Amino acid sequence: MQFFLDKIAAHPDDPVFAHFEVVPDHLPEALKDGIKAFPAGSLQFEIGIQSFNPEVQTLVSRKQNNEKAAENIRWLVEHSHAHMHVDLIAGLPGETVASFGTGFDQLYALKPHEIQFGILKRLRGTPIIRHTTEFAMVYDPFPPYTILANRDIDFTTMQRLVRFARYWDLVANSGRFANTLPVLLGDAPFANFMAFADWLYASTDATHRIALDRLAKMVALWLQTQGMSAVAAGALLESDYAGKQHKPKAATETVAPSRQAQHLHA
Repeated sequence: MQFFLDKIAAHPDDPVFAHFEVVPDHLPEALKDGIKAFPAGSLQFEIGIQSFNPEVQTLVSRKQNNEKAAENIRWLVEHSHAHMHVDLIAGLPGETVASFGTGFDQLYALKPHEIQFGILKRLRGTPIIRHTTEFAMVYDPFPPYTILANRDIDFTTMQRLVRFARYWDLVANSGRFANTLPVLLGDAPFANFMAFADWLYASTDATHRIALDRLAKMVALWLQTQGMSAVAAGALLESDYAGKQHKPKAATETVAPSRQAQHLHA
């Protein structure tokens, strides 16, 4: 980290973008001053939570102090300019939809910039295979060997989670719906977005190649089905990047990658 800070100091006009993986429950005090010194748009952290369920963590041999991990993420969000990219994985042995949803809501409350919603994949030679029989783990026989079902999540439900992950990337992680997203999620983020994802799929029969203008219109329509007036929904979308996509865009003030820049300007 000091190498990059020295480079920024020596060449402030030469853009730097550093990406590090961080152990969620281990953030030494000695690193915090350095982290705070990075300007906006120059530092990104990838943090693998995977699950907040202690029983699931034990099954996959993951030792993690959840309270400390939450404390560290909260500190990074509140006291640094680092862009937070935090991972959760659906389909782990022993993880039900309910427990995953609880962990999702817990992570969302910490306000990371992005929650990367992943679906479990069985890499050849990894220890996850030891749970195949007990938890009835069924994987796609072709790479990347994605989980299709297990003892706690049937195939149909797993496909709902896959669609949730895709739509979450389009709506939440894109940074294009920064003002609309909190309204869409309300006080039950996982349950509310799952309901939206189910409705969006039923309405479009698509998870890919959904144009931004169509997606924005669908989000506005969903809000109307939840009781918001068409005028209020339109105004809310208009306040977002998604609602301004056909208008000239101001020049960006950051050297960060475009996806991160959208979060910075939200």
